Amino acid sequence: MKISFELNAEFREDQGKGASRRLRHLGKVPAILYGGRRDARALLVDHTGLAQLMDNERFYSTIVALKVGNQSQAAVLKDVQRHPYKNKIMHIDFQRVLEDEKIRMQIPLHFAGSAEAKGVKEQGGVISHVRNDVEVTCLPKDLPEFIEVDVSGLEINQVFKLSGLKLPAGVELVELLAGRDGPVASIHMPRVEEEEVPVVDEAAAAAAAAAGVPGAPAAAGAPGAPGAAPAGAAPGAAAGAAPAGDAKGAAAKGAKDGKDAKKGDGKK
Repeated sequence: MKISFELNAEFREDQGKGASRRLRHLGKVPAILYGGRRDARALLVDHTGLAQLMDNERFYSTIVALKVGNQSQAAVLKDVQRHPYKNKIMHIDFQRVLEDEKIRMQIPLHFAGSAEAKGVKEQGGVISHVRNDVEVTCLPKDLPEFIEVDVSGLEINQVFKLSGLKLPAGVELVELLAGRDGPVASIHMPRVEEEEVPVVDEAAAAAAAAAGVPGAPAAAGAPGAPGAAPAGAAPGAAAGAAPAGDAKGAAAKGAKDGKDAKKGDGKK
């Protein structure tokens, strides 16, 4: 069994939220170790040393030796709880590893050949990574650090699926065992976003023009707009209507003609 990292730990006797809070103030991280056909055991690890190991991607997918005094236990990382906004680890879970017992782990995917892919280099497509890791099951001795995904032969509108992955001997994909052959990567044409033409609201434009907003479009019927009444015209006057002075003259002339007609009838 290949051991990639070592992490010093201590047995933890105090339990509860209050005890965990006090330990965190002292720079410690509460932990739990379970599995391996044995009872779970509460542990305590140093926050600084743990944070340094967790900066390495391999720490999440390889076997770790937990050392408590003179004892050492092979384990794998199963879960990490972090503070919602501080760079602080709140709790960590480890699972014991036995040489004759299969384990399930999330293994990272390393993509290769993206720039050389026919769909990218010759057909102008772009590659999309649908996932960055996969869950595998295997014996501890067969556990890979990563799985390489060669997409150099991918063409436009093609999808690379889980069944296309080259797995080391003794390693199986959990999803394929369950009958699910999901996508891993694909190449597609880049999307072109169309510019939206702004729609002018006539009512809003009229209100803005009436308020004298600079740069506001003139609405139909507003002063200065096409088809609007001349400036100074009576409210409600349409374009092309006779001026107010001409209307008054026409009305006076009609009244005079009516009076002359009555006088003529009286003379008869």
